[in-house]
Amino acid sequence: MSSASAVVKQDNTFGNKIFDGINYVLLTIIALITVLPFIYILAVSFTSPHEVAKGGFILFPKEWSLSAYRYIFSTNTLVRSLGVSIYVTSVGTLINLILTSLMAYPLARRTLRGRQPILMAVLFTMLFSGGMIPTYFVVKAMGLTNSLWALMIPNAINAFNLIVLKNFFQEIPAELEEAARIDGSSDIGVLIKIVLPLSAPAMATFGLFYAVEHWNQFFNAIMYINDNTKWPIQVLLREIVILAQSRIGDTSFDETEIQPLTIRMAAIVFATIPIMIVYPFLQKHFAKGVMLGSVKG
Repeated sequence: MSSASAVVKQDNTFGNKIFDGINYVLLTIIALITVLPFIYILAVSFTSPHEVAKGGFILFPKEWSLSAYRYIFSTNTLVRSLGVSIYVTSVGTLINLILTSLMAYPLARRTLRGRQPILMAVLFTMLFSGGMIPTYFVVKAMGLTNSLWALMIPNAINAFNLIVLKNFFQEIPAELEEAARIDGSSDIGVLIKIVLPLSAPAMATFGLFYAVEHWNQFFNAIMYINDNTKWPIQVLLREIVILAQSRIGDTSFDETEIQPLTIRMAAIVFATIPIMIVYPFLQKHFAKGVMLGSVKG
């Protein structure tokens, strides 16, 4: 009997089957525990106020209703906040990727003068920060308070992402860059024509990280922005869900047609959909880029 057949026979023993069965059961239970809250939120958002008022755990509505969605779309409050979040996420992520790549590329060159002190300064920021109050004074001194730039500029470069992207740039063969320089390309030309196209998985991965960070941020918006017309969607969700302020729609709605819980769930669903739509388009690159910095055999 060959060694391969012995391994297959050993894997098919009764004990291994029991072990695999227990693993499948446990993983299925964990998956259900993870998915059930999302199903509950989605189900409640489409449930009629009368059924929600009865209480209970709803996984499938008996009485379907779009009253919660009609209510939150009866004014432009939620749509305006969504537009702010989309703007901050798109522009902020673009700024993040541009500045991170522009700093990572020269640091990847071992011939750069002062490279080590700069890297030590970057690493220092990963361990220590100025703190909330000094950061607020810096943002205020720059005139960014009550401006959407306050949500994008202060965290324009993430130190960890910068270090990993620098290491990725270092793995690109130097011969490709030398060939581009022989053809007359400048450093910026080499970065744009050679380095960035070869770094698509890394850029997609860090772009997703930056985008999710921008989309989910609300503390900086609370701290720096006083105008509620400039609030991103997460701050509005905080007002609706945590502070139980569901008056975001047309007050002419009949009280029997709305239920605070359904409004909160509908707002959560509405705020979650955009980032879920973006992820599948980046998933292919994300699966490759997530292995950046892993140990190679």
